[in-house]
Amino acid sequence: MNLTPVRIAVAGAALALAACATTHPRSTNEAAPVFSQTRTTQHRDGDDLLTGGLGLAGLRALTPPAFADLAQPTPAELRRRALWNNWRGIADLAPGGGYGELYGSTAAVPGREFSALATVAGASQPHRVLVQVPDAFDVAKRCVVVTASSGSRGIYGSIAVAGAWGLPKGCAVAYTDKGAGTDYFDLDAGLGVRADGTIGARGEGLAFEPVTAASSGVAFKHAHSRDNPEADWGRHVKQAAQFALVSLDAAFPQAAPFTFDNTRVIAVGLSNGGGAVLRAAELDGDWLDAVVAGEPNVYVDAARPLYDYTTQAALLMPCALLHLQNLPQPPLAAQATPLWTQRCAALKDLGVIEGADTAAQARSAFEAMKAAGWTENALRAGALSVGFDLWRAVAVTYASAYGRYGFGELPCGNRYAALGPDFAERAATAAERAAWWPDASGIPPGAGVSIVEPNPTTPLTTLRCLRELWTGDDANAQRVKQGVAETRAGLPRAGLPVLVIHGTDDGLIPPAFSSAPYVRTAQAAGRDVRYWQVRNAQHFDAFLGLPDYGARYLPLLPYVYEALERVSAHLDGGSPLPVDSVIATTPRGAGKALQATDLAMPR
Repeated sequence: MNLTPVRIAVAGAALALAACATTHPRSTNEAAPVFSQTRTTQHRDGDDLLTGGLGLAGLRALTPPAFADLAQPTPAELRRRALWNNWRGIADLAPGGGYGELYGSTAAVPGREFSALATVAGASQPHRVLVQVPDAFDVAKRCVVVTASSGSRGIYGSIAVAGAWGLPKGCAVAYTDKGAGTDYFDLDAGLGVRADGTIGARGEGLAFEPVTAASSGVAFKHAHSRDNPEADWGRHVKQAAQFALVSLDAAFPQAAPFTFDNTRVIAVGLSNGGGAVLRAAELDGDWLDAVVAGEPNVYVDAARPLYDYTTQAALLMPCALLHLQNLPQPPLAAQATPLWTQRCAALKDLGVIEGADTAAQARSAFEAMKAAGWTENALRAGALSVGFDLWRAVAVTYASAYGRYGFGELPCGNRYAALGPDFAERAATAAERAAWWPDASGIPPGAGVSIVEPNPTTPLTTLRCLRELWTGDDANAQRVKQGVAETRAGLPRAGLPVLVIHGTDDGLIPPAFSSAPYVRTAQAAGRDVRYWQVRNAQHFDAFLGLPDYGARYLPLLPYVYEALERVSAHLDGGSPLPVDSVIATTPRGAGKALQATDLAMPR
């Protein structure tokens, strides 16, 4: 990364001026946002926009890019490592998986990055926005791809989704961490993350400063901002698009102004990012030209919200899976079966399920989940989320976010901290703290931060408490349910092309609870929404490097890229939008490389 202080100052001044002067939004009743902590960096000569100079071989490396000083990595080192982690967290880069051969790109794309902090109206904490402008950007054919991070990932959390498609085509790509991300704050040391990823104290331009009286532990924005960021996902996306126009004004002043009237804007996202771009689609104005949403976490009236089915899965799925045969590995059956058997017995003792033996108890849990809308395919793929303890991780974070609880206020007692070998809370080290921003996924456990379990000998106590925040009716349950209600999606703008893609075997965000009711609702209202359902695809492309998952399941990213091609061609006036389709894929089988025929791409 080449950083010239004079260039940064000039670019920063241009950005600040543009941010104050801009009136780009087509919605006449909306003021342009103000951006702070603006930075501009150059990425050429072995440090490109898409992979930070790592290329496909570097992204495939089993160890992350190293820091020269573990406790004080440079912004360039932090960026490169964040790119490595976020690529590997989203895409299947394993040999034989097809990335870079059948689909996708890791081409070296030189250019500039513009980054800033932005705050939606009513929020107390900012979200990050970042715009990558390739040197090949054509001012005569202005295009922006706007995206939001998958899951709760940091600002590069959609690099493999939007960047991999848009940058090689010469489009600018705008990102938002949508009010989540990896700007963790160390309460023991009073230190957090600056705009450039380095560590600093309060008042030093941090991306997240929690309001709390707690003096130990680790706070993070998604759980502890008190803002319920999911309610504003669409506005986060729009502000990222607005920052793209501001950044292009600064990058090409001779071609300014860049506006929504003269610049094509396509939104794309995966998982939570898919939900975010669907929320953006409902905002006032015709600022968006098309939307592609992959496996979206989206909630409409006819659907089950994430918190509902997550807390049910956290309780019942370990037991229910014992009723199924031929589960994907991992989790390894020899290790999981004793633990899941204990869960069945505990649930029976609590009166949650029935059955005189483990087989009957597992059948009871399985039937309860089936009755609630889970398919057998979603349950089978959900074994991965059980094995990696994702259900508990999601439940704890989202309960705090929906209830707008500060650190340590969650009624079920969970908090977050670094743990010692004895599982006792301890202060994080400087090296651990320095790596949070590039290494963390945005939701602990991970990157040296763990969930502190308040009931270590009876963990079901905590899980039942989390579940009762949805099924109960006390003040805390009402508080969480109000937060969930704030995330309900509306209809996309009339006439806006929207293409939704979802794997039929998704076990984390089952389509029956998310995309399917969204599409039905939108189509019934006459909206231009198309739906691709991909057979033999589950939620996590990144886990297809595990042999059993790669043998069973297809990646979803090829269909997202293809959908972007289709809507782009449609906007060019050359072809109709694709029709709804259930795509009959073919699993590649054990030890085989993915073939184009396996994907059965619609034509």
